[in-house]
Amino acid sequence: MLRNRRPLNPEHQYAHLPMSGIIRSRIKRLFVILGGLLVFQVLMLWWVEELTLLESLWLTMTTLVTVGYGDFSPQTAAGRISTIVVMFISAITLLTLIVSDFIEYRFYRRERIVTGRWVYKMKDHIVIINTPQHGGEQYFARFASQVRAVPGYESVPIIILTRKFPTGLPPELADVGLVHFHGSGGDPDALKAAHAGSARHIVVLASDESDPTSDSLTFDIAHRLTESNLGHHTTVECVSDRNRDRFRAVGVRTIIRPVRTYPEIMVRAVVAPGSEKVLEDMFNYQNDHPHRYDLKLDDLDWADIVSALIRHGIGTALAYIDNDGEVVCHPSTNEEIKGKGLIVLVKSQETPTVEVVDEALIRYRAFLEKWKTAEAQQAEGAAP
Repeated sequence: MLRNRRPLNPEHQYAHLPMSGIIRSRIKRLFVILGGLLVFQVLMLWWVEELTLLESLWLTMTTLVTVGYGDFSPQTAAGRISTIVVMFISAITLLTLIVSDFIEYRFYRRERIVTGRWVYKMKDHIVIINTPQHGGEQYFARFASQVRAVPGYESVPIIILTRKFPTGLPPELADVGLVHFHGSGGDPDALKAAHAGSARHIVVLASDESDPTSDSLTFDIAHRLTESNLGHHTTVECVSDRNRDRFRAVGVRTIIRPVRTYPEIMVRAVVAPGSEKVLEDMFNYQNDHPHRYDLKLDDLDWADIVSALIRHGIGTALAYIDNDGEVVCHPSTNEEIKGKGLIVLVKSQETPTVEVVDEALIRYRAFLEKWKTAEAQQAEGAAP
C-alpha cells in the first residue's frame, strides 16, 4: 500500500504554475493562516479576558509586532497560553516566512526582468520584434523618443521581443522605459508573453538589413501574426523589393525598407501608414526626389509658389532657402518669400531645369498682376 502512495511534495498542487506564481500562492496561503490565528486570538481574549473587542484587537496586534506597550495584558491562563501560541507561531514563524518569501519573490522578479523572462501586463502597447545587427541601442532610443513625441503616444509602453540582450537591456534603453522579453517572433509562446494580441502596433525588423534572405525569417513571423488576425496593425521591414508582394499577400498592413539611420521613417510608417511611401520615395531616383533650384525669390508668397509649380507640372515645393542660406520648411502660406533657392519634389525621370522653374514663377507672377488689375477694374466699374 505504501508503494502506491504519492511522494510528499509541498508544491505539487502548484506544479502547473511558474515560480512567481508558486511564491505568490505560498505568500497568500501564509497570510490566510496568519489571519485565521489573529481572528482566533482576538475572539479568545474577548471571551476569556475582561477586555472589549477593540482592546482585544489592540492587544493581539501589539503582541504580533512584539511591541508590548504594557497597557493591556492577559490575566487568565487560557489567555496567556493563546498569547504564547500567537507570539511563537504568528510573530516569529509566519511573519518570518512571509518576509522571506517576499524577498525571494523580489529577487526572482528582478532576475527575470534583467534576463528578459518576466511577463509584463501590457495593453495598447508597441511590440518590436528583432534587433538591428548594428547600432540597435541608438535605433531603439531614437525610435522611442520620436514615437512618444507624437500626440496620443506620449506614454505608450514599448516592449522589444529579441534574443539580443540576454544579460539585460543597456541603461540608455531602460532609462527611457523600454522593456524586453527574451525570445523569437517565430515562437508563439514568446508572442503571447509580449501580449502581441493586445498591442496597438507590431513592428518586425529585418534580422539582417543587408541580407535579402532575412526576409524569409520576417515572412515566417508575419505569417504567424496574420494567422492570429494581427496583420492589420503590423509593420514589417523588407530587404528585397521582390518580396513585397509576398507580405501583401498575407495581409501585412505596412511594408518598408530597412532604414537604420532614420528610425523616424519607421515611426511615420507605424503612426501614419502610407507616409512611409512618400519618405522612401525621397531617398531614391526611381520615381520622385527632392531637387534644389538656385534662383532669386521675391514678390510671391508661399501659396503662390506652390500653386505656380503645380500648375506648370513641375512638382511640389517642400522648402525654400532664405538669403542667409537657411532652409525653411513648410512656411506660412501667406508669407512673402524672399530667398535664393527652392527645394522641390520633382519627377526623377523628367527633372525640370532651373530655367523652367524660373519661367513658371515669372508667368505666375504676371498672371497674378493681370488678375489683380482686372479685379481692380471690375471694382471701379461696379462703384456708383
